Amino acid sequence: MTSTLIQRKKPKDGSETSTSFQITNNIQQTIEEPKFTLPEEIFLLALKDQAGHPSFWNDCLSSGLRGCVLIELAFRDRIQLEEQGLRQKDIRKRKVIVKDDTLTGDVILDETIKHMRSTQPCSLENWVEYLTGDSWNPLHLKYQLRNVRERIAKNLVEKADVSAKKDVIRKIQNLLLAGWNHDPQHYDKRDLALAVMAHESDVLENALETLSDEDYDLAMSRMNQLVKMDVETECRRKNSNEFLWAVFAVFIK
Repeated sequence: MTSTLIQRKKPKDGSETSTSFQITNNIQQTIEEPKFTLPEEIFLLALKDQAGHPSFWNDCLSSGLRGCVLIELAFRDRIQLEEQGLRQKDIRKRKVIVKDDTLTGDVILDETIKHMRSTQPCSLENWVEYLTGDSWNPLHLKYQLRNVRERIAKNLVEKADVSAKKDVIRKIQNLLLAGWNHDPQHYDKRDLALAVMAHESDVLENALETLSDEDYDLAMSRMNQLVKMDVETECRRKNSNEFLWAVFAVFIK
């Protein structure tokens, strides 16, 4: 018994290659940014259910939101840290480089990119101060991001997702309880950023208040483990997101 191999003819006009290219492009176009930015998720967590706004007494939220802005830009591949030289430099002192100044469509993120493009590269630590307005140099006050809470609130109203806060709480609880891993490199980078920056913005309690006493104590114990890790070591590990750990280094005291 013999068999005949029939070779399919390829179109001479190259339409097969063209079709394949179009499919690849379509797949790439379906990869979208998350619906909510990291600053928006932290702000959602800060909202008091009855009052409808964050606590006025939270002094950590303003700087925390600015740190989240920088992380979000790094996640979107807009900024990065300068290359480490032969002489090891404190990760917080390394300069922030604008990698891609393409606007994101988010007014706060885009304003930050414009600020960075308008001046010489500065350290990550400095940018947190400038964006928060904590610099003593009056020449740097022009880089302050103003009315951040109000603008984030406006964005959230426009997105109108009533389940958003519950989703944020679920992600944090899962990371610290059912999804716990002693190696932070195994976490999704956004979930890790959300949990740590919620802690540094003093809004983590809002994500854990529904837990039992036992689960609450366990979650807080694990968060303490995270914030006590050696950020310099984690930053140098293979496949580590060094910008994320650099921001952690600025905030974790």
